Amino acid sequence: MDLKNFDAMDTIMLMSIVNMKLRDEFDSLESLSKFFDIDAEALKKKLATAGFEYMAEQNQFR
Repeated sequence: MDLKNFDAMDTIMLMSIVNMKLRDEFDSLESLSKFFDIDAEALKKKLATAGFEYMAEQNQFR
């Protein structure tokens, strides 16, 4: 799934997709962001609107 239009996605669905990608395909939020050419800070802000925060040690949003 392409994440370029993440801002228009449902926040809960986005969190689920991003965490799956981080778990299965990417070792960091930075590498995911570079691959999809998206702004990591904007992604963090979008997910923060639903109360999710990126946990670097776990490499996931909680």
